Amino acid sequence: MSNTNLPIPLITQLRGNLEILSNQIHNMLEHTDITKTDILNDFEELHQLFHDVQVNAASFYLRSFLAPFTDQFEVLSTAIQHLSKRNHGALIVIQRHDHLDSFIHSGINVQAKLSSPLLESIFYTGNPLHDGAVLICKDRIVSAGNVLPLSTKEIHLKVGTRHRAAIGITELTDALVLVVSEETGRATFALSGNLYPIMTKGLT
Repeated sequence: MSNTNLPIPLITQLRGNLEILSNQIHNMLEHTDITKTDILNDFEELHQLFHDVQVNAASFYLRSFLAPFTDQFEVLSTAIQHLSKRNHGALIVIQRHDHLDSFIHSGINVQAKLSSPLLESIFYTGNPLHDGAVLICKDRIVSAGNVLPLSTKEIHLKVGTRHRAAIGITELTDALVLVVSEETGRATFALSGNLYPIMTKGLT
């Protein structure tokens, strides 16, 4: 995959975090006394740093995963940022190679040009379609209020129905699903049955 369209600040930040993580692990190996309880604090700092690196890496690659299938990355990013800021839950399925008709049900046909205001309005809390999934194909919103298959596998993270649906459809197809949590406002994407946290700032 080409990285030529990835934002330079995001690449720089990812490399910087990886270097910090590498140095911190090296320092722990060299100087940490594992007989002391202070090592728990060191592990907590490493855990947070690992999380930061994962978030940056997921954000780093999200554009690459979507680029061959939609040229509306900025529109999607803007919508995710706004929805996350307002704690408006969202479930956005982007079709890639696999056709999804046999996996998505009960949606309302929309067939409209993809735009951030339209996407945000669908997931506005008072909208009757806000609890379902939006299906996007290339630069169009195909349908809204869709029902997705829920994952039946054991998930170690505490996740709600939106996230379980995102995992479910990506276990069965190559779709990529963007999710915003209504409870926390945190944004993630699902791919191949896995969830990846993403940062909402700096995506565009």
